Amino acid sequence: MADNNNNTKPKNPLNTGGKPGKPKFNFYWIYGIMAVIFIALTFFGNDTISKDTDWGEVKIMLNNGDVDKIILVNKEVAEIYIKEDKKSTYDIKSEGSGLTKKADFSYQIGSIETFEKRVQEAQKNVQEPIFVRNETRQDWGKDIFGWVFPILLLVGVWFFIMRMMSRGGAGGGQIFNIGKSKAQLFDKESSVSVNFKDVAGLKEAKVEVMEIVDFLKKPKKYTELGGKIPKGALLVGPPGTGKTLLAKAVAGEAKVPFFSLSGSDFVEMFVGVGASRVRDLFKQAKEKAPCIIFIDEIDAIGRARGKNAMTGANDERENTLNQLLTEMDGFGSNAGVIILAATNRADILDKALLRAGRFDRQIHVELPELEERRAIFEVHTKPLKIGTKVDIDMLAKQTPGFSGADIANVCNEAALIAARQDKVKIEKQDFFDAIDRIIGGLEKRSKIINKHEKEVIAYHESGHATVSWLLEHAHPLVKVTIVPRGKALGAAWYVPEERQITTAEQMADEMCATLGGRAAEQIIFNKVSTGALNDLEKVSKQAFNMVAFFGLNDKLGNISYYDSSGQQEYQFQKPYSEKTAQVIDFEVSKLIEDAYKRALDLLEKNKDKLSELAKVLMDKEVIFREDLEKIFGTRSWDEGKDHLQINRGNDDETETTEESSKEKTVDIKAEKAVEEKA
Repeated sequence: MADNNNNTKPKNPLNTGGKPGKPKFNFYWIYGIMAVIFIALTFFGNDTISKDTDWGEVKIMLNNGDVDKIILVNKEVAEIYIKEDKKSTYDIKSEGSGLTKKADFSYQIGSIETFEKRVQEAQKNVQEPIFVRNETRQDWGKDIFGWVFPILLLVGVWFFIMRMMSRGGAGGGQIFNIGKSKAQLFDKESSVSVNFKDVAGLKEAKVEVMEIVDFLKKPKKYTELGGKIPKGALLVGPPGTGKTLLAKAVAGEAKVPFFSLSGSDFVEMFVGVGASRVRDLFKQAKEKAPCIIFIDEIDAIGRARGKNAMTGANDERENTLNQLLTEMDGFGSNAGVIILAATNRADILDKALLRAGRFDRQIHVELPELEERRAIFEVHTKPLKIGTKVDIDMLAKQTPGFSGADIANVCNEAALIAARQDKVKIEKQDFFDAIDRIIGGLEKRSKIINKHEKEVIAYHESGHATVSWLLEHAHPLVKVTIVPRGKALGAAWYVPEERQITTAEQMADEMCATLGGRAAEQIIFNKVSTGALNDLEKVSKQAFNMVAFFGLNDKLGNISYYDSSGQQEYQFQKPYSEKTAQVIDFEVSKLIEDAYKRALDLLEKNKDKLSELAKVLMDKEVIFREDLEKIFGTRSWDEGKDHLQINRGNDDETETTEESSKEKTVDIKAEKAVEEKA
């Protein structure tokens, strides 16, 4: 049966504490009360204020003998009282006598001596002269208000400023709540819309974190078997691979409170603030359990302790880390609180932070493979208007070594390039131009290069192309240009084979191909230029890695001085002796010189083809794989390699297709830039 006595009323927005109609207290009321008091005290007693007069009127009053008495108040104001029978003469109403009787006139004196002298002179002919009487009075109300009001005003302004600051601070004011956590909370009211469908690739990483999400949704499934969910998971990988995006997907899938903050949010100039924020963060998390805490860039506070000799052990960052370690797996219980963290510098993190019981799992988020890049391109091209001839598979093959963020940048840059040319759809060439723009920089066709320099650049780039084409293990070159890009006057693009391990022969071929540009200059012009700076830097690092890190040198043997913990950067000495350093220097130089001699021999045998290729490059300014095949023939060892099967033919959308890859060699640099770097 329906209830006819429905007395439900709309809630009063001003209701507080269940008392209807009672307005909510507003801090601005205090300012209003202070203003009312000030106005009241300012105008209070206006009816007791005497009528002002001047000396001329006072002199007439004294000459006529109409003055009853004169009281000099505080040596400043003379109060003049008129006799009762003479008040009618001055239009003054008689108010009787008493202690509260007010003066009839007031006169602001100057000097006391001068005033008294004037009063005596004005009463020379008066039979009963009067004399000035001095009186000191204290206005307690105004004096107290004069002291109290400025203090109240300062306090009010201070409270107002603090309230304004507290509105902008996360978790409260910047002064009173400086130790509060700055974590952003995502719950039912402010949920995250990202889920695992928005994260392309990262199959293995998603399996790991999906297990955490599944435990939060169905904990009984695991606890019945006696299992315990990992307390923390650390996402490790290069920048731009999707670590933060994966954490957002966890927040969107788990449907539990999610605290998100950065490692730098704990860092503050005040002592003890970082540790206080850690305590407050875990206090909030325990109240909202089960929940997830995500700390991005945890290396800001998670660096290994005791490695900085300048600050000593009592470092604010170390105190913050100590508190974090205690909260993650200390004496207290953190049931239902799972910590996710992300970093690209796991090698510098403190060992205590990585032990089991804190971060039980390290989830490696690596650069995407071919299939993963294809899936990432499909995600980022969904909102784009692309042409029918754009092949996602071809774009994935074109971008080895690209991270998810790089691919997103390629898609966005392609859209901008197409819009700049007033196109209706994004075509294949727009994606090629975007890849070239990201790898090599903006084209600078307006840069003035004389004929001789252009010839040197052409032979330099042709030397790279020739040597890399003739060596089996060198990355095959797919595009060469002598159009300036960024600071480089020429560039060469390769499509590297995606391999997990590299042999000494492969590294030797790559070094030889890198030195092909300088070798071509030596053979053709019998002198070298400063244009091989980038080549020499790359080769020197590669040779040093072969000798000192990879153990690929016969003289030094199976020894590696590589430090995976990253602690050598804090040391002032090398991990090897001076004698070993000399051996390393000698072997590195020997590797480079052998590679250079090998490049000279290859180019000397193919000098005619090198010159032919350089002439084609000077004419076209940009050459592709087909131009090398016409001159040198096909590479028999490239047959069957999937990453080289790229459709580069002309179609209706584009006249010329340009291939690019993430791995590049930027060769010829302006001499001015070389001098500046030196």
